[in-house]
Amino acid sequence: MDDAPFSRVCAVTELEVGTEFARYGGVIDPVWTIGKKLHGGTMVAASAAAATARLRTAHPGLAEMLPIAASTDFLGAPDPGEVEYRVRIRKTGRQICSVDTDLVQGGRTMVHSAFTFGHLDDAKPAYRRAAVTDMPPEPPADALGYEPDSTMGRLVHVSQGASVAIDPGWARFLSGEQGEPRLRLWIRPRAADGRDLDVAAYFAMMAGDMSPPVPMNMGRFGWAPTVQLTTYLRRRPAPGWLRVIATAQEIGERMFDEDQLVLDSTGAVVAQTRQLALIPLSR
Repeated sequence: MDDAPFSRVCAVTELEVGTEFARYGGVIDPVWTIGKKLHGGTMVAASAAAATARLRTAHPGLAEMLPIAASTDFLGAPDPGEVEYRVRIRKTGRQICSVDTDLVQGGRTMVHSAFTFGHLDDAKPAYRRAAVTDMPPEPPADALGYEPDSTMGRLVHVSQGASVAIDPGWARFLSGEQGEPRLRLWIRPRAADGRDLDVAAYFAMMAGDMSPPVPMNMGRFGWAPTVQLTTYLRRRPAPGWLRVIATAQEIGERMFDEDQLVLDSTGAVVAQTRQLALIPLSR
């Protein structure tokens, strides 16, 4: 089994440093797709890796910083394969830096991300809300794995590059039923991906976009294109499984919101996302 597939997503090569931006090359393999198109969270994570590479090269003294926030607009749907990143450093400082990254394919900007860099939390939190979830830290016996021949595995090819399982008690759509617009699942990186501290952090950012669209529990199936995605990286994840809890505030006729909370094996909050997406046209 390939134990470092996500490391290759995060591996970028400097192509050119210009006066306006630096160009980096990368490859996002077909593994990192949902259906035929690239997974949004993976593109955010890969763009974050390019932004980090540029900041560290241009300002080595800021090498301890990582992207603690990202605001991402999806302008197109790139295909798997070679991509280019155009990175601009907007601002540097001792506490906060701003870096923009465009993911480009075929000469067109497909994804634009504005990253805020800072220092991750690395100490015990002063406050953590009690009982965030009763979700076990690892998939229990009744969890449904994203096996290649399963309903989810046939669509979510990301499961070929990581271990993924979903809670059937919340995913009512899998049994042909309807329920609340909420889902929860588990995801774990491959061995080498988990050992690389930076890759593990990018993986946590990616995990914040791993839940299926929560309207599926209300019988709303089909492609739900993300309009805008905000991602927070809070701390480096502890080794092991990540827990992803997805909820919504409102499901409208045209759009819906979805919040995803990512906890590590210790129960610490490692990443958070909020996205605005369009309601699938099919019902």
